[in-house]
Amino acid sequence: MKKVLNNGYVRLVDTMGSDLSVVNSARVSFNKATDILRPEDEKLISYLARNDHTSPFRHATLQFEIYAPLMVARQWWKYLIGSSHQDPFTAWNESSRRYVTEEIEFYLPTSDAWRSKPENSKQGSGPCLDEKIGGEALNRLLEQIDDGMINYNWAIENNIATEQARLFIPSAYGLMVRWYWTASLQGVAHFLVQRTDSHAQSEIREYANAVKELASERFPVSIEALLQNL
Repeated sequence: MKKVLNNGYVRLVDTMGSDLSVVNSARVSFNKATDILRPEDEKLISYLARNDHTSPFRHATLQFEIYAPLMVARQWWKYLIGSSHQDPFTAWNESSRRYVTEEIEFYLPTSDAWRSKPENSKQGSGPCLDEKIGGEALNRLLEQIDDGMINYNWAIENNIATEQARLFIPSAYGLMVRWYWTASLQGVAHFLVQRTDSHAQSEIREYANAVKELASERFPVSIEALLQNL
């Protein structure tokens, strides 16, 4: 498990396959297979990635559990459904406050982590602001959360259905949410190419780097080859 931001994380739940799965999938047409990864197999993986022969990378999958601010989750999901690469093995299951009153947590940037507007762009951010402004921003956010939670708890105590009481939960974009994400090795690599880029939002970039570190532990050769060539 990799901790991310102040209270989030990425956990690799399960995997199917290995770098060897990519090799054996590629060589099945020649009725060849190997039990150990050899130097020539690593060269084959690089060749496949370099020449856009990507189907063998879809014979391996990774399943993650992610706990992140809602703004990260929605950007993540928007990328998956809007990507030119549609991974047929992608699955997404998210916890729902319609059914359970899971502990409510929020992403709270520290007073020195509030970023300025970028000078030459309509999106993204610039350098961090002075801590005085950051401290005031944090206090205002905390006040907003406190007010909303008073109303949410009132609704629960007065027997309002959970699926409606959640309307009172404040600071929607900072609300921490939990989901399972399963994707092929190729799908994970495509996500990493986009979300580890310096132009990606800082928060999702931290999550992408955690995904990259965990994926590289199980698929070191394939992840490196894909990220160098996609």
